[in-house]
Amino acid sequence: MLKDFSPQALVMGLLVAFVGFASSFAVVVHGAVVAGATEAQATSGLMALSIAMGLCGIILSAWKRMPISVAWSTPGAAFLATLTGIEGGFPVAVGAFILSSLLIIVAGLFKPLGRLVASIPPALASAMLAGVLVSLCFAPIKAIGFDPKLGGPLVIAFFLGGLINRLLAVPAALVAFAAVVAFGVEIPNGAFAGVGEALWPQPEWVTPQFTLAGLVSIALPLFIITMASQNIPGITVLKVNGYEPPPGPLFTMTGVFSLLAAPFGGVAVNLAAITAAMCAGPDAHADPKRRYWAGIIAGVFYVILGLTAGGVTAFVALAPKILIEAVAGLALLAAFSGSAVSAFKEAETREAAAVTFVTTASGVSFAGVSGAFWGLLAGGAVMALGAVSRRLRG
Repeated sequence: MLKDFSPQALVMGLLVAFVGFASSFAVVVHGAVVAGATEAQATSGLMALSIAMGLCGIILSAWKRMPISVAWSTPGAAFLATLTGIEGGFPVAVGAFILSSLLIIVAGLFKPLGRLVASIPPALASAMLAGVLVSLCFAPIKAIGFDPKLGGPLVIAFFLGGLINRLLAVPAALVAFAAVVAFGVEIPNGAFAGVGEALWPQPEWVTPQFTLAGLVSIALPLFIITMASQNIPGITVLKVNGYEPPPGPLFTMTGVFSLLAAPFGGVAVNLAAITAAMCAGPDAHADPKRRYWAGIIAGVFYVILGLTAGGVTAFVALAPKILIEAVAGLALLAAFSGSAVSAFKEAETREAAAVTFVTTASGVSFAGVSGAFWGLLAGGAVMALGAVSRRLRG
């Protein structure tokens, strides 16, 4: 195994960990806080997720000898950010994380459930994801309206970084965010007292509460979003690069690590898509059989970053909420545009996708159940009616 190690894999693994963590940690923190987490619980969740996805990536890459990249569920965290006023607070959300993790495990072990999720029309799954993401994607513009001197540099840095390299867009926005907080935000006296202790976060156990509303409103949409927008595309990326892993064990393993992270505030971990392409591509090594070390190295650095999550969240907490949302929104622009294009690509399913999108994006809950679930249900009903209408006309 050591003979397969290479400098290329080391560099790529480090880059993957940096991009994966830096591009969306703000989404994870913001989603947890909106779901009712305290700052300590949000920090604990970030740490748990980073360590869980690091260990999961190390185990899967070494076990399968494939460059399997694991990430936290960024779309899942963005979904949390759309939920306000969860009855029962963060413990109910944590209970939903656990139920979602169990569903992922079952999907890996029980092939019919995995096939059922895969059979959800891509247009509807993409429309639901686009509806979840769109409200956060407004945040950069709102940040400029809030204060152009604070929001403007984030947007400018994002696009300038993207001109150099697409992967540099979000890190550039993060550098601008750090500069804006350091030089443009009034920091209270004593804000940095005890930073040394805060750098190493303490795990915060959250006793879960299980409710029917939590299952239907949070767990089911989170499960569908994680499987449809992360796990299944992650398998596809590996196949495109010449790897043929059996999906079931990979889904099960990510579900197990999601389950371990959930009581500490972690939303979910899953197979990565963008960073998976980085690990599985020729830049990781010319020989496909030696690229798995990129997945292992990325996992090691994820664990290290997780152990310093306290300093990250302490610094982010100094910024106005709208700036945190703006960074999250910039990080999600690519995911939103991709899901929107996929949702409305086919004319035959466009109306059903539109119904799914607007219902989800409305953020309106019915009977305590979130709009994401109703959006998928409403879009499915419209699609079924369209099929019946076409059959009758035929």
